[in-house]
Amino acid sequence: MKKTENLPTATRKSTIFQTVKAVMWSFVGLRSKSGYDQDVAQINPLHIVIAGLAGVFVFVGSLILLAMWVVGK
Repeated sequence: MKKTENLPTATRKSTIFQTVKAVMWSFVGLRSKSGYDQDVAQINPLHIVIAGLAGVFVFVGSLILLAMWVVGK
C-alpha cells in the first residue's frame, strides 16, 4: 500500500462513501486507530468539512421534524 500522508490534499483520492463513513464515525465518536490513520491519509479535508456540514444540517433538520411531529400530536 502506498503512503499518501505527504501528498497535497488536492491529489488525495477517496470516494464519497469513504468520506461519509468517516463523518458518521466522527458523529458517533468511535473509530479505530487504523481506520483513522487510513482516513487521514486518503480523504481530502475540504470534503470532510463539506460532508460534516451536510451531516449537521440533516441531523438538526431531522430533530426539528421529530419535535414538530411530537408536538403536533
